[in-house]
Amino acid sequence: MIESQKMVEDRGNELPITARSAEEWLLQAQRLVPSALEKAQEVKVFLTRWKTIVTKLEQVPMCLSDLSSHPCFSKNALCKEQLQGISATLRETIELAECCLGEKYEGKLKMQSDIDSLVGKLDLSLRDCQVLMKTGVLGEATLPLTMKRSSISEAHTSIKELLARLQIGNLEAKHRALDALLRVMMEDEKNLMAVIGRSNVAALVHLLTATTSSQIREKTVTVICCLVESGICEDWLVSESVIPSLIRLAESGSQLSKEKAMISLQKLSSSPEAAHSIAEHGGTSSLVELCSYHHNLALQSSAVCTLNNISAVPDAREILAREGLIEAAIHLLEHGSSFGPKECAAQCLQNMTSSNESFQRSVISKGGFGALLSYIESSPLPQEPAVGAVRNLVTMVSWEALLSAGLLQCLVHVIRFGSLAAQQAAASAICQVSVSGHDEAKKLIGEAGIIPLLINSLEKKSDILKEVSAQAISSLITVHQNYREVKRNDQSVPSLVQLLDPNPKNTAKKYAVLCLLRLSPNKKCRKVMVSYGAIGYLKKLKEMDVQGSKKLLERLERGTLRSLFT
Repeated sequence: MIESQKMVEDRGNELPITARSAEEWLLQAQRLVPSALEKAQEVKVFLTRWKTIVTKLEQVPMCLSDLSSHPCFSKNALCKEQLQGISATLRETIELAECCLGEKYEGKLKMQSDIDSLVGKLDLSLRDCQVLMKTGVLGEATLPLTMKRSSISEAHTSIKELLARLQIGNLEAKHRALDALLRVMMEDEKNLMAVIGRSNVAALVHLLTATTSSQIREKTVTVICCLVESGICEDWLVSESVIPSLIRLAESGSQLSKEKAMISLQKLSSSPEAAHSIAEHGGTSSLVELCSYHHNLALQSSAVCTLNNISAVPDAREILAREGLIEAAIHLLEHGSSFGPKECAAQCLQNMTSSNESFQRSVISKGGFGALLSYIESSPLPQEPAVGAVRNLVTMVSWEALLSAGLLQCLVHVIRFGSLAAQQAAASAICQVSVSGHDEAKKLIGEAGIIPLLINSLEKKSDILKEVSAQAISSLITVHQNYREVKRNDQSVPSLVQLLDPNPKNTAKKYAVLCLLRLSPNKKCRKVMVSYGAIGYLKKLKEMDVQGSKKLLERLERGTLRSLFT
């Protein structure tokens, strides 16, 4: 349990608060106010400064009244500490006023500095009192008398008190509060997450911008990073405008601040709203620059992963393109030394090229197509992002350029060794090339050894892979050379017949019909189709008006009747 109840802050000094009750501290402060006010009004030197002090002293009685009337006044250590701080400041006011009245000060400049410091302390006391009253932290950080005391309830109360300390006191007090909070996050994160509220999150965000202390910012962004990673307070953090502060830290903070800010931005950017906010607040230029941080892989990785999340938001892509994301992603693919950042760079290119022809042309003109193929071929287990980006680009590149770039060999490598999603993207790329290409292109695809791989893909578990593979075969089979290869493959007809299943989830059936229709003139193929139950499937597909099913059914039934008569 946090031991904050044992100590009290006296604007830098710590005293046992058990020596006096809150009521005794209140009486002392109330006795000191008239004396301090009278002395301050008598001073005739540094008149402007002392008039400011008088104005602030006149506000102290109301501050004391507000504190003493709070229901938790006598039960909360924060009240006692606040009163002790006010008492100390009032005593200092009297001492400085007496020095000025007797002109017993060492030098004018030093006295001016002391008076300015006193003004700051009065400001802090009044502000802290206002915070305690208006934010409700006194109630939050006090264990109700009606609540049964337990280790959990006491821990919650102590944590609430600690969170309240983030909003009051001087820099040294905030240092101590942040240090204690970081310890709690390591030792008692569950209880912390159970009690933290939006006002506490707002106080943390405020600390990032309200202080010039780099140490305070480091500790604060470390706490925020822990909260973001816990997934508890993401919406609150974004709504409290943490993103601009994190961007500034990523740009110009200390090394630790940069890393924690980038981890936070990466996690937050998984939300489309937060990703769009990062782009709107100018964060993309810094992120693109960090992509070239080869000497700091952690920063580079967080930056490119964040850009990947942002590039998934269509409205943000124009900003990303202007800030140089395409060039940075290609450079990372070609020169990056770590798999993770390179994979995110490929995903960025896939997102950017998903629908925008201008971005597609930009990637191609900057050498991105070749960089993607080289990256895929160098990977022992190709993944979907790079292959998906290639799929998005193939229709923008001439057939001759595709051949010279080694597209077919690359796609063969993917279908053999890639992940299931990568195989789907590769089959889709083949489909696009074969559908839009001429017969010579289809012939060369067949010669590359792709057709047997596509036939094997018809047996995979993925419905999408089955569909795009069947679609590619239905296009390639229009070339006689490819037709012969499909016909010779013992696995082709049985696999295609299985894809006639009328189940709505089976999206490959229309392409399977087209393939089988092309093979149906061959007697052997027809016999295999019938033996694997094609007629039963086709009767149902005919009722569903699937293109070509009626014609194929008639052809198979005629062949069956003919065989009966012979």
